[in-house]
Order: sequence, then structure tokens, then C-alpha cells
Amino acid sequence: MLLGVLFGALSAIVLFVAGSLEIYNTLVDFIFAADAHVGHEEILIAIIGAIDFYLIALVLLIFTFGIYELFISKIDIAHEEGEFGNILEVENLDDLKNKIVKVIIMVLIVSFFQRILSMEFTTSYDMLAMAISICVICVGVYFLGRH
Repeated sequence: MLLGVLFGALSAIVLFVAGSLEIYNTLVDFIFAADAHVGHEEILIAIIGAIDFYLIALVLLIFTFGIYELFISKIDIAHEEGEFGNILEVENLDDLKNKIVKVIIMVLIVSFFQRILSMEFTTSYDMLAMAISICVICVGVYFLGRH
């Protein structure tokens, strides 16, 4: 379990750094690229990619803290009352799974949004498929929130 906790935390740190570098590189390209014009779509795609890195790092952190709390020792700060106290609180494996699944669904939604931005729409069916896809995601998020 200690190896899972250690490498889960290290993986999360790597993803946070990778997401930060993605944003940094985008800013540098936007500010200092005088000869090449960086378009809005490229900026959005890069920043959404960074958000993807952050969300996956968050999944790893929730997993790491959950495994630590379930199998090694309780985390005192997770049981403190407050605005964010219950994020790290994990009672059993099902609770850990539910927290991870919610964040993974957000990762999928962000990835979908990133792919939508880079799509080329050639027919009206492409637009219709995009609208239906967004509607299905909204309905899914609505029902997820009710759970």
C-alpha cells in the first residue's frame, strides 16, 4: 500500500507540473511569438488540455489519500469540519470509488470539450451530432448530481 500511495502522489505531482508547463508554454507562445499568430482555438485547446492534466492529477490524489486513509492511517485534516473537509474523508472502498468516478466523468467531459474545439464541421449532421452529444452529457451530469 505504501508503494501505491508514494507513486500515486508522485504521479499527481508530475501531472500538476505537466499541466502548469502546458499553460506556461501557451502563455509564452501567445506573448512572445511575434511572427506567428496564435489563434484563440489553439489557446483554448492547450488550456483545456492543462485542465485535463489537473483533473487526472486530482483523481490520483483522491485515490492516494483514500488508499492511505483506508489501509494505513486516518488523515486528521480530512475529518475537520469546514468548507472542504469532506473531500478527503473516505469511509470504505465504495466511497472512494464514487469520488473517483465523479472526477473521471469530469475528465471525460473536459476531454470531449477539447475535441469539440478542434473538430471541423463539414455537414449539418456534424453540428447535429455535436448538439446531441452535448445534450446527452448535460442529462448525464444532471442525473449524476441528483445521486
